[in-house]
Amino acid sequence: MEEEIKIENIAEEPEKVPEEAAKKPKKSLKAELLDWGKTLILYCLLPLIIFQSLCFMASVPTGSMETTIPVGAQVFTTRTFNKDNIERGDIVVFDSEELGVVLIKRCLGLPGDTVAFDGAGKVYINGKRYYENYVSSFSDFAGEFVVPEDHYFFVGDNRANSLDARYWENPYIHKDDVKGKARFVLFPFSSFGALE
Repeated sequence: MEEEIKIENIAEEPEKVPEEAAKKPKKSLKAELLDWGKTLILYCLLPLIIFQSLCFMASVPTGSMETTIPVGAQVFTTRTFNKDNIERGDIVVFDSEELGVVLIKRCLGLPGDTVAFDGAGKVYINGKRYYENYVSSFSDFAGEFVVPEDHYFFVGDNRANSLDARYWENPYIHKDDVKGKARFVLFPFSSFGALE
């Protein structure tokens, strides 16, 4: 006679929910949306506002700043709040009322400076020869400019191929039209790095 084997079904005990969780009421849809909204503002919108108020990206559509900044480069720029802090040699982003565009050029003349080009590629500032190791090409342009107070004189590093202050009807940019200083080339990656 075969031995009967009884299999007992043992029901598993339901998992115990901690008391705190059991007491916590479910959030309403309105409260859930409000939480999401706060998170979105804190982690997305606020950093974006801070970024936009302190810095911005500028692009270079022409070869006027080559080889310092290549055509099509994306440049990280910090906003300039004290416009009197611009120094000769700074790469500056500014509005050109004459051309109706935003430009990136190098500051060559400060308020009160006399900037002279000798037609053989040499530059003189206030009567003294000014050496520029960043210039990638020279032009035969000759002329002299006296920069008015509260204005700056901007030129491209690629002098032979730059439509800059030397050729504008009004060669001087007012300090109120300055937007910021170009700091880093972020793209293309082959030119990534700080600007000098």
